Amino acid sequence: MSLQEPSPLAQQWARKYVENLSSVTHKSLQSAASKRGLRAGAADRLLNLLRQVSLRAWSQTEGMLADEFHRHGIDRRLVNPWEISQDTFQIYEKALEFHTQNSTYTRLPALIGPDIARIRKKYTATDPRVIAFVSLQFHYTGSMLQGHLSPLEKTLLENCFKVIDDHLYMPLHRAYSAAGKYKMDDPQLVTARQVLDFSTEVSEVVVQKVIDFYPGHKTYSGLLGDPIVRNSSQRDVAMFQIYLIVCLLERNPSIIQDELFPLCIMLYPKLNVHWELVRQMLLYIGQEVQTRLGKEQLDLFSPYLYMLRDMFSPEVFHDG
Repeated sequence: MSLQEPSPLAQQWARKYVENLSSVTHKSLQSAASKRGLRAGAADRLLNLLRQVSLRAWSQTEGMLADEFHRHGIDRRLVNPWEISQDTFQIYEKALEFHTQNSTYTRLPALIGPDIARIRKKYTATDPRVIAFVSLQFHYTGSMLQGHLSPLEKTLLENCFKVIDDHLYMPLHRAYSAAGKYKMDDPQLVTARQVLDFSTEVSEVVVQKVIDFYPGHKTYSGLLGDPIVRNSSQRDVAMFQIYLIVCLLERNPSIIQDELFPLCIMLYPKLNVHWELVRQMLLYIGQEVQTRLGKEQLDLFSPYLYMLRDMFSPEVFHDG
């Protein structure tokens, strides 16, 4: 496939994304959403708060991850607070300014997706573990901004924050780049497209199963069944599937070894996400994928999933 041709994986993701954005807009809010003033006013108010919020977010990020430099042997010079805060600021500024001028979300992924891809590539180039600091900075910035919104404003702007989170947490453009090296009928690309096609459904099913299995478990942000935790959990399950797709397309597990696994090691204990819960999630992902893939596709995909499950095994983590 030439560089000039569109990526089928990127087009597939974009179509799914637009459909999902459309489906979460409640009919009861259509009249309010159509009055662009409410959304634009909220976005404009957040723009005025963005600089101070971004600085406060870094304080929380550093407080949360300060001990990880020594524990993981990360070079502090690779984590520039001002640069990370500035990159975060620019993405949120661009997204919020978009919402002061536009009444739909459909163009937002294309607008900020490439910028976030460049940020991911920049911070993972030397040491992929740096993405943990970037991810947490984005997370706290988004959470603080949403804290200044009314319930209705949160609903009207929720897709703005979702687009940013999904593109930051998931190595989408690395998947697109790897997919571009295959012919349309190559088994790896066919399998990747199948997994991508049902990834949203799998995420929803897996998270519900985990909630049912651990009904009383409370994370840093609340119970597993709370809307904010459920949404972030579904994003995490989707994220795991995208990382596995990259492994499949690159025919190499390096991205989960160098980036995903350290990211989980740094963030999950801080968020009170137990390893037993992660193992259960991966078990359910495997079960759901197995029912949706044919034998040939499963033979290609399963080795990376099994490797990831082994990395989180009780033999590695004894604290549950």
